[in-house]
Amino acid sequence: MWNVLETFYDSVPRAGARVEEHGELVLFLQAGDGYPYYARPRLPGGNPSVDDVLKMRARQRELGVPEALEWVHETTPGLLAIAEQAGLEVLQAPLLVLDPEKLPERDPHVRVLDTRPVEVNVVAELAFGSPGTDAGVVGTDERDAALTAAVPTSTRHRHAVADLPGEGVLAVGTAQRAGDVVEIVGVGTLPAARRRGLGGAVTAELARDALERGAELVFLSAGSEEIARVYERVGFRRVGTACIAG
Repeated sequence: MWNVLETFYDSVPRAGARVEEHGELVLFLQAGDGYPYYARPRLPGGNPSVDDVLKMRARQRELGVPEALEWVHETTPGLLAIAEQAGLEVLQAPLLVLDPEKLPERDPHVRVLDTRPVEVNVVAELAFGSPGTDAGVVGTDERDAALTAAVPTSTRHRHAVADLPGEGVLAVGTAQRAGDVVEIVGVGTLPAARRRGLGGAVTAELARDALERGAELVFLSAGSEEIARVYERVGFRRVGTACIAG
C-alpha cells in the first residue's frame, strides 16, 4: 500500500505542474492558477539530507512559493528529524483509508459534481479559516457576502456539496484521482453549521462515488486526531501518518 500511496502523491501534481529535481527531493510548481504544490522525496525511495531540504527551501523562497514539504512517515521515517533540523514545522496528520463495507447510508442532501461551483472555494476558505470541529459564528451570511465576489475556477476533480433546503451549501469536499487511487481533500463545513454530520456526509459520498467509478483505494489525511474521528465514523481507518511541513 505504501508504494501505491507514494506513487499517487508523485503522480497527482504532474498533470498541472512544472517539475524540478533537487538532490533527493522533487519540487512541483503550479503551472497555472490554483493552490501551490510542494516538494516530496524522489521516487523510488528517496532519502533527503538536511542540505537537500535547506536548498529546496532556498529555491522555494527564490520562486516566491510556500516552503512546503510533504511525505508519508512510514516510507521515509528519517525525514521527520531532518525537516525539523532544517527549520520546518511538521504537522503529523493521521492518514486513513476507506473500509468500503463501513460506508453509511447516503445523505439525500449531498450531491457529487464534476464541475466546481463557486461555493466550493468560498465554503472551504471560510471553513479552513476557523479550523477544527467546534461550532463557530461564521455562517451563511459570510458565505453569501463572499459569493458576490467569487469567480468560477476550472477543475480536473470531483466535488461534493451538502446543499440543504433554505440554507444552501454548508459543506464541501473534493476528490482527486490518479489511476485507481482517489484522495479526498478540502472537506470543510461552515463553522456555524458544524456538529451536524455534514462533513462526514460529504466525505462518505465522495468515497462512494469513487468506488462506483472503479477506484480500488480511497484515502485521506486529517488535520488532527479529533478530525480523524469524523472520518472514522464514516468508514475510514487509520493506517499511518502524513507529514506536512512548512
